[in-house]
Amino acid sequence: MNEIVNSITTYLKGVRAEWGKVTWPERRQVFAETLFVVVIVVVFTLSVYLMDVIFKWVLSYIPHR
Repeated sequence: MNEIVNSITTYLKGVRAEWGKVTWPERRQVFAETLFVVVIVVVFTLSVYLMDVIFKWVLSYIPHR
């Protein structure tokens, strides 16, 4: 049991040490990259929607049985 507690303690000490080495991006960079991702998602969503509308329109001219 003592070995498990020591392992967990060692692990958490390692996490704490590594946490101090993390370099966090500036707020401006996070905002810019988030905005870029949102714009890309919107563009792709609109592209897929437009393709869906076009395919529906084209397929509506195929006669049904």
